[in-house]
Amino acid sequence: MNRQNHSSPRSSPLGKLRKVGSMKIGIIGAGNIGGNLTRRLTALGHEVAVANSRGPHTLTALAEETGAKPVAASEAARGAQVVVVTVPLKAVPDLPAGFLDGAAEGAVVIDTGNYYPQQRDGRIAAIEDGLPESRWTERQIGHPVIKAFNGTYAQDILDRGRPQNTPGRQALPVAGDDPAAKQAVRDLIDALGFDTVDSGGLDDSWRQQPGTPVYGSQGDVDAIVKALSEASPERTAEWRA
Repeated sequence: MNRQNHSSPRSSPLGKLRKVGSMKIGIIGAGNIGGNLTRRLTALGHEVAVANSRGPHTLTALAEETGAKPVAASEAARGAQVVVVTVPLKAVPDLPAGFLDGAAEGAVVIDTGNYYPQQRDGRIAAIEDGLPESRWTERQIGHPVIKAFNGTYAQDILDRGRPQNTPGRQALPVAGDDPAAKQAVRDLIDALGFDTVDSGGLDDSWRQQPGTPVYGSQGDVDAIVKALSEASPERTAEWRA
């Protein structure tokens, strides 16, 4: 969500990688969400490659600020254990062909995207017909995705992280079909300072799309669980083409 004022160790890839202190993460998209994830993940010691649609020469300032490596979108996933796709939905089909081919074996792909038909993306017929947004993205890129960060204010990524067991710690919903990949994302979000709620498989991820009660929520685990339970699959007029 772009508005901004500025598992077990054996099943979770992140569980193993924590032993060596860092992992390779590719971030495709350097807007508010992508930029702030770059800031926080580099601060945690991860090796981050970041790309946008305009080319690495436009990312010099972010690279100097964070130590991330600016690259072309076709190179961002090379060797990455986690790849974050955080581009406008209408731009997903234009991602470079085979951009995930060089990712590490078993790489986890996080989709932060949202469908804004009136404001940005135009009409996408399959989504209008009821296909969950992240399922559509998954089909476009040819790789399973975990849906996370889509309803999170970008500034919260910088400002609202708290240690584990902090009362009222903000929680983020996470949806996906692969339990190990989902746990890896939940572990990463925990390291960023947030609790998580498993919001189901990708076919259930409509519960965290724009216009639902959880979208934009800064609530704790109980509040997120309640918001997810109150979601309706029917899009309101604001979120339809």
